[in-house]
Amino acid sequence: MLKVVAAGCLWFPGLFLLTRRCLKKVLGWEESDAVIVSARLVSSVQAVMATTAGYIVSISCQHVIDDQHWLASTYTQFAVPYFVYDIYAMFLCSWHKYKVKGHDTCFWSIPVAVKSYLWKDLLMVLHHVFMVVVCFPVSVLWRGGKGDFFLGCMLMAELSTPFVCLGKILIQYKKQHTLLHKVNGLLMLVTFFICRILLFPYMYWVYGQHVGLPLYKVPFFIPMKYNLGSFILMAPQVYWFFLICKGAFKLFRRPKLKEEHVKNGHFMDSHMAKVPDQRSIK
Repeated sequence: MLKVVAAGCLWFPGLFLLTRRCLKKVLGWEESDAVIVSARLVSSVQAVMATTAGYIVSISCQHVIDDQHWLASTYTQFAVPYFVYDIYAMFLCSWHKYKVKGHDTCFWSIPVAVKSYLWKDLLMVLHHVFMVVVCFPVSVLWRGGKGDFFLGCMLMAELSTPFVCLGKILIQYKKQHTLLHKVNGLLMLVTFFICRILLFPYMYWVYGQHVGLPLYKVPFFIPMKYNLGSFILMAPQVYWFFLICKGAFKLFRRPKLKEEHVKNGHFMDSHMAKVPDQRSIK
């Protein structure tokens, strides 16, 4: 297990450093742009790897409780360093945005930057800490090799992450009004809803089919700790999905507002400057 975890410790930070260096040296990007885009790319790579591993595991396990696949525990061990790395990567992104806004970036400003980072991304940080402190021991040690099918389903929840990352990159480069951003936003909305919201009812339904129970009876049949764990994991997903829907509403409503103001003879530049940009989750 330690070798797999060590490989993850080298892979994710190493990929970030390599990508940042290439963007700076080969393409001549600024440090802030290189850091932010590199962090998004690493998150997307991790998401593709997790989704692929989860798909292989889920289709390989015919018996949803007893069947096992080596990728289930191996990829979980490999990916756990990512959540530690990503906490730091998110802070680096926040730090460089802090610099771009013209704030003082001396040593004494670090506590202020950390406070700003935690204020904005506290829920995501807590989510990452929960994945390392709780989900990792449960997945690798406590479950005793049972339920690889469900672990594979959980890994496929990362399918929406590349769309989220691309949306943030497009916003960073002021491309939120392009067709690509709208198409990407729609794909993000659909994949997030299917893979992070419907995922939990689906797993309850699959277990119900396994034990011969209808969906509505499954929560009362399984131990309460499983319901509590599902609630803790699903609650932030519902909140983030609400934010995505809110951003999508603003994005697709904007052209209609523009048409109305043009008809009324209003100047759009001064008015639309007050409309906030769409914000995706990390």
